[in-house]
Amino acid sequence: MEEEMKDSILGALENVIDPELGIDIVNLGLVYNVDLDDEGLCTVEMTLTSMGCPLGPQIVDQVKTALGELPEIKETEVNIVWNPPWNKDKMSRYAKIALGVS
Repeated sequence: MEEEMKDSILGALENVIDPELGIDIVNLGLVYNVDLDDEGLCTVEMTLTSMGCPLGPQIVDQVKTALGELPEIKETEVNIVWNPPWNKDKMSRYAKIALGVS
């Protein structure tokens, strides 16, 4: 996948806000990998801030909606993974400042 397309996908995913923290899933470091095949299937490998996160299905729906707006993407598959586990070190500098985390 071209770097430009990856940037477009990550840009779209920045519109998906974690409802609990109010920061997008990219800056939170929840998105581990994105891929787009020749058929237009976009695969997103991501995690959630906690295993029992009740908002998981809502976030997955938002990911599919955000990526559905990109003309190159025909279908989106979201894989929720727990390895490596998420921690605050995965957050961007912006997210850490916004949440007051050092």
